[in-house]
Amino acid sequence: MAIVRIQKENREITDVEEIRAYLAPHGIWYEKWDVEGRIGADATNEEILTAYAPEIERLKARGGFVTADVINVDPQTPNLDAMLNKFNKEHTHSEDEVRFTVRGSGVFHIHPENGSVFAITVESGDLINVPAGTKHWFDLCSDRNIRCIRLF
Repeated sequence: MAIVRIQKENREITDVEEIRAYLAPHGIWYEKWDVEGRIGADATNEEILTAYAPEIERLKARGGFVTADVINVDPQTPNLDAMLNKFNKEHTHSEDEVRFTVRGSGVFHIHPENGSVFAITVESGDLINVPAGTKHWFDLCSDRNIRCIRLF
C-alpha cells in the first residue's frame, strides 16, 4: 500500500482515503488495484495488459491516453544505472505520467509549485499519476526491481 511522507511536517499518511485527499489538490490520483490472484508471478506483458484491460480503458477515457504498455526493470536491465540516473533527478514531462505498479516498489518525490516536497512510496497494486509540468523525480527501491503498466 502507498505511503505519503511530508518530511517538512514530519508526517506520514497510510490511510487510502487520506492519501487520496492529500494528493487531489496536486492533481494526483491514487487508486489501489487488486494484484493477488489476478495474474501469475510469471505473467507476460500481454497477460498483464489483458487482466487490467477494464481499468486501463477507464483511465484512457478519463485522461485521453491512447496507449498502455508494461515496463520491466530488474538488476539485469542493460544500462540500468544510466537509465535510473535520468529519473532520479528533478524533471517534468509535457504529458501526464501514469504508473500502476504490478511488482516491486519505488518512490515518487513530488515538488509542487506552491508547497513542500513530499514522497509517495508505491508498491504492488498502487496507481498514481504525475500531472504534466509537475516537478518530480523517482527512486527505485533497494532491490532495483519493478514492473508497472504505463499509460500515455
